[in-house]
Amino acid sequence: MIGVLPAEIGHLENLEEFILYNNSFSGVIPISIANCSKLKIFAVYNNQLTSSISGGNSSMNELSLITSMTHCRDLRYFDISSNPIYGFLPNSIGNFSASLNFLGVGDCEINGIIPNEVGNLSSLTVLSLSNNNLSGFIPSSIKGLVNLQVLDLHHNRLNGTIPLSLCDLPSLYLFYLGYNRLTGNIPECLGAINSLRYLELYNNLLESGIPLSLWNLKDLLELILGSNRLNGSLPGEVGNLGALTKLDLSTNRFSGSIPSTIQNLKSLETLYLLENSFEGSIPDTIGEMYSLEVLDISNNNLSGAIPNSVAKLSYLKYFNVSFNKLFGEIPSRGPFANFSASYFASNAALCGSSRFNVPPCIANSSRRTKKKKVIWWIFILAGITFVIGVIALTILLIKCKREKRPVVVEMDPYTTSRISYYDLLRATEDFSPGNLLGTGSFGSVYKGVLNDGKIVAVKVFKLQVQGGFQSFDVECEVLRNLRHRNLTKVITSCSNEDDFKALVLEYMSNGSLEKWLHSENYFLDMLQRFNTMVDVSQALEYLHYGFSTPIVHCDIKPSNVLLDENMTAHLCDFGLTRFLNEEASFTHTNTLATFGYIAPEYGSEGIVSRAGDVYSFGILLMETFTKRKPSEEMFTENGSLKEWVYDHLSRNQLGQVLDSNLWSGNEQRINQEMQSVSSIMELALKCCAGSPKERMNIKDVRVALEKIRLAHV
Repeated sequence: MIGVLPAEIGHLENLEEFILYNNSFSGVIPISIANCSKLKIFAVYNNQLTSSISGGNSSMNELSLITSMTHCRDLRYFDISSNPIYGFLPNSIGNFSASLNFLGVGDCEINGIIPNEVGNLSSLTVLSLSNNNLSGFIPSSIKGLVNLQVLDLHHNRLNGTIPLSLCDLPSLYLFYLGYNRLTGNIPECLGAINSLRYLELYNNLLESGIPLSLWNLKDLLELILGSNRLNGSLPGEVGNLGALTKLDLSTNRFSGSIPSTIQNLKSLETLYLLENSFEGSIPDTIGEMYSLEVLDISNNNLSGAIPNSVAKLSYLKYFNVSFNKLFGEIPSRGPFANFSASYFASNAALCGSSRFNVPPCIANSSRRTKKKKVIWWIFILAGITFVIGVIALTILLIKCKREKRPVVVEMDPYTTSRISYYDLLRATEDFSPGNLLGTGSFGSVYKGVLNDGKIVAVKVFKLQVQGGFQSFDVECEVLRNLRHRNLTKVITSCSNEDDFKALVLEYMSNGSLEKWLHSENYFLDMLQRFNTMVDVSQALEYLHYGFSTPIVHCDIKPSNVLLDENMTAHLCDFGLTRFLNEEASFTHTNTLATFGYIAPEYGSEGIVSRAGDVYSFGILLMETFTKRKPSEEMFTENGSLKEWVYDHLSRNQLGQVLDSNLWSGNEQRINQEMQSVSSIMELALKCCAGSPKERMNIKDVRVALEKIRLAHV
């Protein structure tokens, strides 16, 4: 259904339920709905509705709809999720009906903080504020929600520590705080909430170890703590969580061995231990975890052999042990028959089948030698028949090679369906120009819709261009092994030898930073630009320091920064990426990146280093806040963007170089914004120091950026 909600809705005084799920209604939600005094359920989930506000910038106004709905004293269910509501939560939220059970304002582009008054809603069982832009601390007043079962605050910008008052929620069943900026420790008292079934703290800045009390939650179904700064070891008590179906401790700083008691997790389907410092051998008891479907222990310091018992896991679909120190034979039976060679990469002493890109094992090589002798005698006896057969087969192959072959797709471990070349043709309407999203040196990117309705981006490589093959191989290597919130996600790769190569990527609905900076009718406010730069710095920090082998992107620029539906930035295009040896701080290349963004030593000597990425990031910072490209004619003829910014900054004339559309509000606010951007430009110039040794590392840059943003907010 489509249309606009009429104000006359308020005349339905006896209305008790108003439900509009998954429609296309647009316009303002009429405040007159509050006249329906007997209303018990108000649900307009997933439409295109906005809240009624009183003029000005919608992101700076409170949701007057919420204030008006507090007059509905019988209201039990209020859900406006997945609508472009904007604004911020008013303090009047605490005046909602005492009988309110469900409050859903997720995915609504809400800004500001969570009001303390939310703690007044003592009857609330579900509070969902996820996928917004909420900042500030989690209010300790939430402890007043004594009946709360679901608390979903994931994917916001909340900071501070996890308040101990959350432990006073005795009925908490689902607790989602992932994708925020929370710091400090995981509270010990969370282990006392026996009702807890889902605990998700993914992608924060949490430190220290996992409290021992959490291992006492025997009914916990999912424990997701990946992408933090947690450390310590994985204790034997992990085996207490017998009901667990998913355990994610990836991208942390855990060390020690994987305890054999992990075998007690008979219901576990997904186990992520990648990107830590686990050592020792893979426990043979993992083969007794019969429900296991996904096991990723890549990028650790594990040694020893792959247990043969793993081959007994009949449900195992994905098994990644790359970038470890494993040796011995890779099993070939059971689920290993379907595994890719990339899942075993960078283990110097593994051996086995040639399809795993490893040398043959010595014992097997001996057996194969004997078999070859037998086959040789058979060939001698077959003689003329064999020669004739080879000639006939050669002619047949030549004919087949001239025909167009279907492309086999090497799937992402989490994808359950297979996609053929012809599926990609249908998805992109034969790579129609109307679906073209952009072009680059090594290929073009098209928008596509798969058979299941999923929207994707298909990057087709120009193999006839010098470097096209290498670009595809490098991107595959990078995207298969790296996973981070601020990197583009690869869904699958598509390769047909020398004819066709493509990557199927996650689609970014808001396009590139290039579009938002330099196209008409697009605009990013000050905070959005801050957030985008922090996101990119986090991606670079992960590439430079969060992976076992340092990675240099080599092509940081606005067109390689994509924005998803939540305006979260994702770094993309890894075609020029270079891996550094552990001992080396730089390498060399003959491939030139984009003019204007490359560091001096890159352009003149082909030196690739992490400091080069930092230089490019500094230029990106300047462009983001000045809206000036480094390749503009005014810079190519005389000077550069860097010199231009430095000159105006030193003369206290920064206002002349910054994007004039940034300034809003009163004089006091403008002065505050000027101070923030002045700090940004000073940081950018430090990133662009002439000597690589004088540049800041990206860790310090990211910290400095977050401090500036915090002061701005």
